[in-house]
Amino acid sequence: MELEFVKLHGLGNDFVFANDLDESIDLTKDQVAWLCDRHFGIGGDGVILVRPAKAEGCDAYMHYINSDGTLAQMCGNGVRCFAKYLVDEGIVEATGHLVAETLAGPRSIDYAVDENGKLVEATVMMGEPILTPASVPTNLPATATTGFGVDFVKDCAVDSPWGPFAFTCVSMGNPHAVTFIEDFSTLPDELFDNPAGKRLETLALDKIGAFFESHAAFPEKTNVEFAVVGPDAIAMRVFERGCGETLACGTGACATSVAACLTGRAGCENDVALRGGVLHIRWDDDAKVYMTGTAAEAFRGTVAVPDQPRR
Repeated sequence: MELEFVKLHGLGNDFVFANDLDESIDLTKDQVAWLCDRHFGIGGDGVILVRPAKAEGCDAYMHYINSDGTLAQMCGNGVRCFAKYLVDEGIVEATGHLVAETLAGPRSIDYAVDENGKLVEATVMMGEPILTPASVPTNLPATATTGFGVDFVKDCAVDSPWGPFAFTCVSMGNPHAVTFIEDFSTLPDELFDNPAGKRLETLALDKIGAFFESHAAFPEKTNVEFAVVGPDAIAMRVFERGCGETLACGTGACATSVAACLTGRAGCENDVALRGGVLHIRWDDDAKVYMTGTAAEAFRGTVAVPDQPRR
């Protein structure tokens, strides 16, 4: 199969996009994994097919597939890139506003374009955070109640081979488990690539993130965020469900900012500093979360997708 694609990224969280408005593209899990492979394929954290919207009032549907071939409900960086694809490819008129249909529901997006009419930055209405444990979902018990009367999982200890980690659980249409680290010196040396320099940057996320992603406390697996609240921003690294560590995660940044607010570590408007850059997150008075960040094109081309890829 010959596939015309555009490679887009939001702060280094990258995706292979294809126009599927005629709904003719049917990729197997192995083909998705091959496309996302950084050695044998194009390389990416996922594949996004642009399909017609079925929901009233939406401009197009974002069919997002993780790099392991599993379908995902939502992706914050992906939906900004989705908006860029729609605008830059002329699928929608560049009015400064559009609505993306996702498996997590409609997402309203306001955006800015450059002098050539190309989208450069977008603010996405990410919806209200879901906090009730069964809806996140998580098997962990509610340990606190919000000021607006919702029970949620706050700083709940989960055991691991390296000791317990305290998680606050939030769904942004997909599940997130956020742990705030305040003293790295208490963690064992084996969790760091450089034990002499214990900090967020040297944390062995491929080890600890993979452990918690598939922990029994999270029946549908989970995205795992490790965060440090600083005076100017919340620093965060993420192990994404279905694809491992990424340079940025939009829903993860939203969940982390919400968790910081819920636990009294920060206010309800924060910059979240990820490995690929900074997202601005606002949990507004309307109870919805708004995410602002950039989207960029890396390259485009045509690739021959093998029927039965081997890697």
